[in-house]
Amino acid sequence: MKRRHLLQVGAAAALNPWAQLQALAANTTAINDYKALVCLFLFGGNDSNNLVVPTDAGPYGQYQRARPNLALAREQLVPITLANTGGASYGLHPAMAPLKDLFAAGQASVLANIGPLMVPTSRAQWQARSVPLPDNLFSHSDQQGTWQSAIADDAPRNGWGGRTLERVVPDGSNNRGYSAISVSGSNIWEGGDLGLTPYRVSSSGRFGFDFYDPAGKDPLSAAIGSLLAEVRSDPMEQTWLNVMGRSIDNQRILTAALSASTLKTSFPDSGLGRQLRMVAQLISARDRLGLKRQCFFASLGGFDTHGDDQLQRQNENFAEIAGAVAAFQAAMTELQLAKNVTLFTASDFGRNLPSNGQGTDHGWGGHQMVFGGALAGARLIGRFPVLQVGGPDDAGQGVWIPTTSVDQLGGELARWFGADPNNVDAVFPRLQYFERSIGLMSSA
Repeated sequence: MKRRHLLQVGAAAALNPWAQLQALAANTTAINDYKALVCLFLFGGNDSNNLVVPTDAGPYGQYQRARPNLALAREQLVPITLANTGGASYGLHPAMAPLKDLFAAGQASVLANIGPLMVPTSRAQWQARSVPLPDNLFSHSDQQGTWQSAIADDAPRNGWGGRTLERVVPDGSNNRGYSAISVSGSNIWEGGDLGLTPYRVSSSGRFGFDFYDPAGKDPLSAAIGSLLAEVRSDPMEQTWLNVMGRSIDNQRILTAALSASTLKTSFPDSGLGRQLRMVAQLISARDRLGLKRQCFFASLGGFDTHGDDQLQRQNENFAEIAGAVAAFQAAMTELQLAKNVTLFTASDFGRNLPSNGQGTDHGWGGHQMVFGGALAGARLIGRFPVLQVGGPDDAGQGVWIPTTSVDQLGGELARWFGADPNNVDAVFPRLQYFERSIGLMSSA
């Protein structure tokens, strides 16, 4: 936004914040097809072997023998009914119990053994290195970037969420800058390759410049107003002024949009609970912002569990996830948007099956979960690995070779989001090597 225009609308907003919001949302057609994607990233590499556990005697015995100090008691697992399992039975970590009702309602599914791949890869191909493989496997930072970008053979510079959003929401659309919002700092997933930059907000609802009144006579407001009115010859100084001006403008718009939120669902007072509550509030403001498509990024850390505190840390983290996600889905139901919003988890990588004596070490494939009313019921998507060190899915030491790629998940979500086939291929150039449909989303 031009600096002069920023000052004009800022002054108007000081008298009537709704005037600016209404002007920016002018000529917006009725939103009948709103859709949002929410990425919940679990930083550190979640040991998903304890997230979803087979409960049949044979596979459970393999699981228990491989990690005697980490295996969960079978009677403590939360049973869930999934389609597409071939008759096998599974249970969730006991701390995930609040999510059982979502599985029963068909609003939750499990993505089995998913991870970054260049092409479908077998154990024999991995051992012979006869197919291209993702760069820097087992590295936290590299695999975080690979998961979020769906670029497995180069340094990631943008993400598949942002690239999809740019192709679904045309440049110049009303309030396009609020289509990608992070409530957890910077991330790759929402960054576009055509210039889209995610906007970051605090989960507390503070947007940075709420102390500034463009029409105020107090010394601080007067000083900021005078500073913004300046034109600097130094490009770095002028860029800094432009960024500050954008922050002020965004604070005004979003504060005005959120002020009318009537969301009643109660969220847990946890870090992730506050993040997802803010996402829900921003979604509730979609009409006031004139938005049809949005991507949100939230996160939780603490999953780097090499040490002997893995059981305790996972219990705490999984309980935080379950409480926050259950509340988020309740909020979407309250907003009558359960079928319009899809939340999925992601992580650096899975961890290996055997215990290292205390915790577990870096892996590759792992299990993730997807939530929302647009799912094709509660299903096991993909193939659960054979829990056998040296077995058909083992890259070595119980590290699972993924059997579903990040590209397949992203491609399915992008199609649901509204991307046409050409744009899906532009966002996921390696999807051509995989089955395009994984049966996650309903076609209805």
